[in-house]
Amino acid sequence: MAVEKVGEKYQCGICGNVVVVVKVGGGELVCCSQPMEKIEN
Repeated sequence: MAVEKVGEKYQCGICGNVVVVVKVGGGELVCCSQPMEKIEN
């Protein structure tokens, strides 16, 4: 899933890392060799 806007949160389904987007640059966030899942604020 591509990053779309500032403030979105993504979580790794394996290790639990959480990322909050502060600058949109496109692309997909990956952690532990798998795409991160978008979570609701």
